[in-house]
Amino acid sequence: MKKLLSLLLLAILAILGSWLVTEHRVYSQEPELQQMVNFRRHFQQLGIDGSIIIYDLNGDFVYEHNPNRNNSAFLPASTYKIPNSLIALETGVIKDDVAVLTWDGIERGFNGSFIEEWNQDLNIRLAFQYSAVWFYQVLARKIGHQRMQNFVNQIEYGNQNIGSPEDIDRFWLEGELRITPKQQIDFLRRLYQNNLPFSQRTIDIVKDIAIVEQTPNYTLRGKTGWASNVGWYVGYLEQDDNVYFFATNLDMKSEIDPAARIEVTRLCLQDLGLL
Repeated sequence: MKKLLSLLLLAILAILGSWLVTEHRVYSQEPELQQMVNFRRHFQQLGIDGSIIIYDLNGDFVYEHNPNRNNSAFLPASTYKIPNSLIALETGVIKDDVAVLTWDGIERGFNGSFIEEWNQDLNIRLAFQYSAVWFYQVLARKIGHQRMQNFVNQIEYGNQNIGSPEDIDRFWLEGELRITPKQQIDFLRRLYQNNLPFSQRTIDIVKDIAIVEQTPNYTLRGKTGWASNVGWYVGYLEQDDNVYFFATNLDMKSEIDPAARIEVTRLCLQDLGLL
């Protein structure tokens, strides 16, 4: 009888576990958050399809919506500007965060519209902030295929496939490079912990240019991305002597979706008592 009851209990627990995964909910192990966290409602309210994963460093705990998608690989798009910045600074193809690349006078934009901020001389700080594609394409060509591939291998970034030398200035936008949201979290964690093959100076500069918002209570670093109808928002939040890494991934189907990448991320962080 005891054996039968044990088997029944295990079966019930398995069913409950399956339900939790299906509903994309997790339970916090932190005393002040002993409640069910449901990120799905934010995606539904905003009318967006996608996923989010948030990793609590001190608690060593993951909160997520849509775990299957968090294990799926996508083009990194402009989130690759984080490793691209690290590699460019480390190799010296750009000296620092104030060195300027001269705009060639060709007006550029995205998705059928010009982006005024792109069409000017830029340094890496502004180029990162404006997500200026041409600036990072110049950096990639200056780095060169072999050096880029070597660094991508060393940092174990995604599937590490940057394609052929001809793809050097577009492999993160339309090439073969792919990365999962979970891999984004791993890369960001190693960046935060200075556990990447770059000098401390290089890492410090990139951490600084990645700051999105800084208040007395928290510092938020992040980078958006958009390619092949898939949008990203990745980064990490430092607050209350802890760090929360996040990777949001959306299907980009309407004009509200670019802003929704950031909005849904902030709503989910607020669910955890942050921001």
